[in-house]
Amino acid sequence: MSAHEDRYSDALEAAVRHARQWLASQEGRPVGPRRTASELAADFGGPLPPDGMPAAEVVDYLATKAEPGLMAMPSGRFFGWVIGGTLPAALAADWLVSAWDQNSGLRFATPATAAIEEAAGKWLLELLGLPAQSGVGFATGATMANFTGLAAARWRLLADAGWDLDGDGLTGAPRIHCFVGQERHDTIDLGLRYLGLGRPTVVPADRQGRIDAAELDCALDRVVLSGASGSGPAPLLVCLQAGNLHSGAFDPFRESIAVAKAHGAWVHVDGAFGLWAAAVPELAALTAGLEGADSWGTDAHKTLNVPYDCGIAVVRDSRALRSAMGVHTSYLIQDAEGPADPFETVPELSRRARGVPVWAALKELGRDGVAAQVRGLVRRASQLAEQLSALDGVEVLNDVGYTQVSLAFGDDATTRAVTARVMADGRVWMSGSRWQDRDILRLSVSNWSTDDADVATAVAAVRDAVAAVRGHTG
Repeated sequence: MSAHEDRYSDALEAAVRHARQWLASQEGRPVGPRRTASELAADFGGPLPPDGMPAAEVVDYLATKAEPGLMAMPSGRFFGWVIGGTLPAALAADWLVSAWDQNSGLRFATPATAAIEEAAGKWLLELLGLPAQSGVGFATGATMANFTGLAAARWRLLADAGWDLDGDGLTGAPRIHCFVGQERHDTIDLGLRYLGLGRPTVVPADRQGRIDAAELDCALDRVVLSGASGSGPAPLLVCLQAGNLHSGAFDPFRESIAVAKAHGAWVHVDGAFGLWAAAVPELAALTAGLEGADSWGTDAHKTLNVPYDCGIAVVRDSRALRSAMGVHTSYLIQDAEGPADPFETVPELSRRARGVPVWAALKELGRDGVAAQVRGLVRRASQLAEQLSALDGVEVLNDVGYTQVSLAFGDDATTRAVTARVMADGRVWMSGSRWQDRDILRLSVSNWSTDDADVATAVAAVRDAVAAVRGHTG
């Protein structure tokens, strides 16, 4: 064994041992953490010691001290927010990505990871039925994937309006009028704010959170008829949603995109967890017409189940994507023969090869396996909704057609109390939220490993929490 290899050996063996123990603990451990960040501060903080510690001991210390503060997000009993588990091949591939230590911005410098990510991008376009010529970028998460799509939209819309964004910035530029559904995810507003586009026009949505296409038409008409941009057509940007955070509902893409395109708008789709429905033939009604948009954002660490972090930005107009994200300078040696360099498709120049675990997940599952995985998540959500709605005092508020289930237990105070009991119980984790002017308990089925036993445990945990709250208040 070389001296270089020997420096890594003990530490890596310790990491494997602790990783195996962590994964093996998921079946029976309480889902929630047992210690708070404030309680853990003493273990990890304090003055920086003058002397170091052997690498393997660092790993042992880190894993042992962190364990009480870890949330069992890989567990099939974790239903909080929209956070998936991790597929075996994707996890192992992510370990390799760290070991390879490739700064994956340039095709010339890191051809292996570039080729892997390009293959993954093509597979994704094929799998999701998106335009084959689209540019694909692997960003940190859905927030930056949406940001990337919106940045490409900003560049294209202003270029078409005759404005040099790169040279002149936004001062004095034609205003881009942005339109969003009433129940869009807040990260869309965040991306617009990052890009200096301001507050969007909010279009009414139905009770499940789907944008009203007729209202969108009227809102676009008002801007166009007002002559808001002065000499030319107003630049318009419409943001749609695949998978409402609370209901799982999908905007009516065919009608909404037709309306947007009739007004010359760019259409972006936030599909953080819902875009993957396009891989399932029997869910085609949810995503019908989605391919007619101009850009799409999603998270691979949600429905696909790869490790954090991995958002995916897809932009039909590859030139707009490269113009919005890219930079050209003498020290970045570019591969003249290939497509866009990775750094031209996302906000970062330096980044890990986060598309490699995506490739591994797709290689492990195949087209049919991805469809089966998404189909399984939908089936588990349906099971949960059916069994929970049969409990006395439990109300399922949404039409469960995808992976989200939103519950209420009478008045808001009771719902908050039940939510607190469920989280304190520890058998499962579900997150509280507020939707349609009501406090709710929300379940997101996002983990490939969730099975019938996990569903039964979840139902029992809610049943017991309701009984405890009723007994306490009765």
